[in-house]
Amino acid sequence: MDLQQSDFDRLLFFEHARKNAEATYASDPLDAENLTRWGGALLELSQFQSVPESKKMIQDAISKLEEALVVNPKKHETLWCLGNAFTSDAFVNPDQEEAKTCFEKASEYFQRAVDEDPENELYRKSLEVAAKAPELHAEIHKHGFAEKLTAAAGPSSSSSTKTQKKKKSSDLKYDILGWVILAVGIVAWVGFAKSHPPPPPTPPR
Repeated sequence: MDLQQSDFDRLLFFEHARKNAEATYASDPLDAENLTRWGGALLELSQFQSVPESKKMIQDAISKLEEALVVNPKKHETLWCLGNAFTSDAFVNPDQEEAKTCFEKASEYFQRAVDEDPENELYRKSLEVAAKAPELHAEIHKHGFAEKLTAAAGPSSSSSTKTQKKKKSSDLKYDILGWVILAVGIVAWVGFAKSHPPPPPTPPR
């Protein structure tokens, strides 16, 4: 499976962001903004890994984001990123009960982000989608998740269109999974994220 050019660019971009964040952390470990960027970069990079590696990277992202919240507990971007991290963690976990706990934590963080920034539509949408996530998780794992995670990791709009043609019933799954993972970039790297919007849930042509 070749990495599309856009995916390769994203991989390089977030790897660069991760290294920068690591260097900044060495000189200023109490920079909540930097820790949030680091956690977000790890979360984006996790989608390019094998499932075990991805899990490890997501855990790493959670740890960086929690560290950022110790510095600034009301930072809504961090709360929202942490919600995404727990959502991603749940999706790579086949155990229903463990995943349920992660989804509950995700909803909690999304709610806190909404409380801090009530006008933010992205935060409200995240909270809304989080409520449907456990059902989606059950469906995905029923059909064997490992291959689907790889297939769903950061689809570009062209590969996503092909996927929709092949698996009509999976439209919503790919849309939400892609949205959850890709959305992380929006807060920390608005300009970059604009060139990778999540595909709208339109029926295949």
